[in-house]
Amino acid sequence: MSRDLSDFYRSLAADADGRPLGGPGELRRRADRRARVRAAGGVLAVALLVAGTATGTRLVLAADEGPVGPPAGPPAPTVTAPSPSPSPVTPSPSRADPSPVGSATATAPSGGTPSTSSAPRTPTSIPDRAFFTQPASTTAAPPVFRQGEDVLPDFCGADLDGRVVQTRSRVLTYHLTPNQPEATVPYGIYRNSITIHRSGRADDWMADLRRAVRECPEQETTPGRFDRHRLLPGGDLGDEAVLVEVREPAWEAGEPAEGEVLRLIRVIRIGDVVTVLWEMGWEGTSSDRAQVDDYSRRAERAISNWLD
Repeated sequence: MSRDLSDFYRSLAADADGRPLGGPGELRRRADRRARVRAAGGVLAVALLVAGTATGTRLVLAADEGPVGPPAGPPAPTVTAPSPSPSPVTPSPSRADPSPVGSATATAPSGGTPSTSSAPRTPTSIPDRAFFTQPASTTAAPPVFRQGEDVLPDFCGADLDGRVVQTRSRVLTYHLTPNQPEATVPYGIYRNSITIHRSGRADDWMADLRRAVRECPEQETTPGRFDRHRLLPGGDLGDEAVLVEVREPAWEAGEPAEGEVLRLIRVIRIGDVVTVLWEMGWEGTSSDRAQVDDYSRRAERAISNWLD
């Protein structure tokens, strides 16, 4: 640049504001600086715009997702309540110790369903199958049915026939020892009877029988000779059972002899049916308890099967 042009710029600057103006090189540097500043400002504006857009996008997404809850803490421990201890059960008082007035008695429910058993039907006739079968090894002769004979001893004239509807009897002849020769004298005989009683009255008949035996402990059968009677435990047979012991003077060849013989009579009730096993001996023999018990069980089973 010429010297005249430089002088001209200095003169113009002095006239304009009293301050000196830079030369052309200075002006170019200033122009370049302003251009750089404008470029930097544009870049900054674009960066701010991009940052604002990203921030807005994050805010919108956060709003769509809903509020963020607090961080999850450690799981709360599970507390198990202790089971209550069982209350003590107060035993119910016995009949002899009644509960005091005002005291409450708790009744525990039954653990099971009570069983009900129906009573056997009351039959109208007595068939052959109602009687038991003797063991073949001890049978001395075939059974013989007989009617009109006494079912029981007299027992001092006690009336025990008022409640009987029907009776059927037979005679059994037996050996005490099995497999005896054919000509062997029997050990004894039974008078085995079955009676049907009016409905619901057989138990009354059993009570009358017990009373008749108790009220007749001794009975004169022949002049000067007496039978003695007593009740023994009847055993677990049927609905109820009675065992009567009869002790009578001994006989030998149809004549009185020294000593006495034992007779056993077993009476078993099942519903309205009663069976009697009266062991009568043979020529002075006495009843064998084990043999009487065996025949009694057989008689019970036969009647139970008949009534079922």
